[in-house]
Amino acid sequence: MKSKLAAFAGALQVFAAPVAAEYLLADGSEVAPLEMFQECGVCPEMIVLPLGEFLMGGPPGESKRNFHLDASGRRPATPDDPYIAYHEGPVHLVEVDIPIAVGRNEVTRDEWMACVDDGGCGGYQPEDFVIGNNFERIELTGTHPVNDVSFLDAVSYTNWLNEKIGTNAYRLPTEAEWEYAARAGTRTPFAQGEEVTTDQANFHAKPTEEMLGEKRSDLVWRGYPVRVDELDAANAWGLRHMSGNVGESTLSCWTVTHPGWSSSSLHLEMARSVDCPRRVSKGGSYSFAMDFSRVANRGGGGVDGRSQSSGFRVIRELNED
Repeated sequence: MKSKLAAFAGALQVFAAPVAAEYLLADGSEVAPLEMFQECGVCPEMIVLPLGEFLMGGPPGESKRNFHLDASGRRPATPDDPYIAYHEGPVHLVEVDIPIAVGRNEVTRDEWMACVDDGGCGGYQPEDFVIGNNFERIELTGTHPVNDVSFLDAVSYTNWLNEKIGTNAYRLPTEAEWEYAARAGTRTPFAQGEEVTTDQANFHAKPTEEMLGEKRSDLVWRGYPVRVDELDAANAWGLRHMSGNVGESTLSCWTVTHPGWSSSSLHLEMARSVDCPRRVSKGGSYSFAMDFSRVANRGGGGVDGRSQSSGFRVIRELNED
């Protein structure tokens, strides 16, 4: 099942070349850049990305965080001691040289439970609710993103998906692939611009106001993940909720700063060459301030750590026709 998305946006700050290549799926059908496909009835919807290059990372001063958090504890940032997100730099050029399709959405609860019902995913069933900001119980079903899943849980899902399709092409994205997909050709802090609203991304309003130092009556705090088809949350390539909603696991090992690798294939090689205990997470979540939903923001966590604000999306490597 495939459909053509909106035409590739014209001149962008960082170019993703609209190539004419077509790629083969497991059943022999062809897909081209910015087409959407779904390889089975319970499989994620996938969007084919164009090959290209982009500037990875965030420049000093992009983060609006107004506090330091280190071994000595938490202290305010000041004009003489500003917060600089050194872990988001240095900004460097990365060529995306592996053809991929990226999940249109975060993996949903329905998609996760299809794996469980089919004997996969270790049989693990996350809690089907969260407690919202008014202490109400919010039921999570259907197209809510699956949450409270670890990096290892996400890997078990991709293993099941590969077995179901008869391929070895599905996996988690590297940090570079994730950021390329999230930017969709842009260089602003968010794919939508300098800021996002809570109609575009699901993040926490109160700490956002504290960071910005102003009241923002236009922002809301929901206190729970929304369904993947809620909000005007898609970027120019049709990928939803790359900012906010639930944090997303990647294959990449945590590093204190960006290692500066120049291609997505090298990022993948390095991610697979080390059995690291801590992996990069991206995208922020409903429980954090807007600043943590910036495309350049980096988090990290243990491979078996589960959190109600964490989920994942998958990618699929593609073979050229």
